[in-house]
Amino acid sequence: MPIKVFTQYGRVPITVIQVQGSIDASTYEEFQARVDKVIENGARYVLVDLIHSPFVSSYGLRALYSLYNRLRSVHPDSELSEAQVRQGISAGTYKSPHLKLLNLSREIRISFEMGGFDMFIETYDDMKTALASF
Repeated sequence: MPIKVFTQYGRVPITVIQVQGSIDASTYEEFQARVDKVIENGARYVLVDLIHSPFVSSYGLRALYSLYNRLRSVHPDSELSEAQVRQGISAGTYKSPHLKLLNLSREIRISFEMGGFDMFIETYDDMKTALASF
């Protein structure tokens, strides 16, 4: 699975991860390993661009959730407690300040929303708007 990684600069440096292909049972480990390496190398704000990803399976959603948790763990001083985050997610007042998604296909958006990920991860259809949201 080709994955392109580059940095865009706004108020903070944003690591953009462009995925080429579906994130599913056969590719999620590669995606997760690459994302882990990006975080180990200092990425703290991540925008995952799925423009070339027609499908994200439950394995892919699990990899995105793992990415969300990894980013929360590297921002302990700026984050709310786990209980406050859960309460904010339930109330619809919390969205991850460290992870955003871009260019979800119709199929990915349906899975994303059915899994409840839209409750805590923002999605965008425009790179400029997504970068400005960090």
